[in-house]
Amino acid sequence: MKIAIIGGNGKASSKIYEEAIKRGHEATAIVRNAEKAQAVLGEDAELLVKDGFALTKEDLTRFDVIVDAFGVPMGSPLAYLHMDLAAKLIHDLRDTDTRLLVIVGAASLNMPDGKPLIDQLLQAPGHEDWIGVPLNQSHELAILQMVDNVDWVAISPQRNFTPGIDTGYIMGSNDVMFDADGKSELTTGNMALAVLDELESPENHQERFTVRNADTE
Repeated sequence: MKIAIIGGNGKASSKIYEEAIKRGHEATAIVRNAEKAQAVLGEDAELLVKDGFALTKEDLTRFDVIVDAFGVPMGSPLAYLHMDLAAKLIHDLRDTDTRLLVIVGAASLNMPDGKPLIDQLLQAPGHEDWIGVPLNQSHELAILQMVDNVDWVAISPQRNFTPGIDTGYIMGSNDVMFDADGKSELTTGNMALAVLDELESPENHQERFTVRNADTE
């Protein structure tokens, strides 16, 4: 499978790249800075050095799957770019055979009371300084949910999304998930497992799913 990962040298996307290579797929990291990407992915990493917004339909459709792992730092005034890039990818991939997998944050997941986590985050003291990314990623999912002529799927991590190895995961759909200790956690390694499992054996079509770390003994 030919898999392209936009923002391929990030904390989650680099693990997805590594997992794809390990499974024998042709993975390409789409990055803006080759030197930085090689420092993370290795000197022999397959790169397409191009800004995500400069990608053409021809660039995108030569792949079987596009993974949108684009992200801006928390607190960045450019958080709206999450929505802008999603809109561009939707436009370019309409009525094509290329699948789109988008990583969206946990803020759009529902809490046990049925209300989305973003509602709680909007009440947090000082949220104005960092709310842009979770809010815009929630909007990004809402945009995707209106699209029926792109083969898309979205994945959300849990509230605590940290670098870490793959230890196994448990799948959910639209709710914040908790382990036996009441923790809502996912490692980047387990995210990569879930993404590659979904790409190899699709179970979700035009919907979002989520995963958490499997319970450990």
